[in-house]
Amino acid sequence: MPIYEYECGRCGATGSQIVMGSERAALPACAQCGSRKTRRVMSTFATVESEASRLDRFDPAQAHGESFYKDPRNVGLAAKKRARQMGVDLGPKFDATVEKARSGKLIKDML
Repeated sequence: MPIYEYECGRCGATGSQIVMGSERAALPACAQCGSRKTRRVMSTFATVESEASRLDRFDPAQAHGESFYKDPRNVGLAAKKRARQMGVDLGPKFDATVEKARSGKLIKDML
């Protein structure tokens, strides 16, 4: 049974719906306003990205939104990028400290 995403043409709400094989032809009513003016839209999805790929793509000069700073994977990214640009290997202790910061253990240890 696939789960499809539908957007309402009247109120703009988006919702998920489990659709049985025989129900695929009929568009579901909007859960918010009850309108039948819905259309199927692309569902969101996640991708897996390596640390090396993240470093290659990261631009420290670019402004980042609030969500960037809420992601713990971004802790230490600027320092790692700068070290790579300078050709400096900061060693395993630096990597361990960054991983500790990403997990939140560094802050707990400081308190």
